[in-house]
Amino acid sequence: MAVRSGRLEKRIQLSLPVQISSLYDPSTAERTTTENVCSFGMRVLTQKAKELNERLMISSLVGDLLALARVVYCQRLPDGRFGIGIQFQGQSVRWTAGSLAGASG
Repeated sequence: MAVRSGRLEKRIQLSLPVQISSLYDPSTAERTTTENVCSFGMRVLTQKAKELNERLMISSLVGDLLALARVVYCQRLPDGRFGIGIQFQGQSVRWTAGSLAGASG
C-alpha cells in the first residue's frame, strides 16, 4: 500500500493580516501576514523564528479567525524574515467572507 506524503489540501495564496502569539507568553505577540492558507493551516511571514511544535494563538486583524495552532516548520528567508508553517489544532478553518473581509489574494 502506498503511503501518502505532502499536503492533504491545496493552499490558497492569500495575504491576510494576522496576529500570532505564544500560547504560554502572550507578550510575544507579532502582527504579520499570511502567504497562503487552507482549512488545516497557513504559512505566515515573521520577524522572529519559532520553535518546532511551539503552540500559538492566531487571530485575524480583519474578519473573525481565532485559532490555536502549532508550528510545523520554520524556514529562514533570504530577506532575514522567517516563513512559518502553522497547523490548526482541534479544528479546521473554513475561509468564509467573514474571515476574508479586507484580505487580498
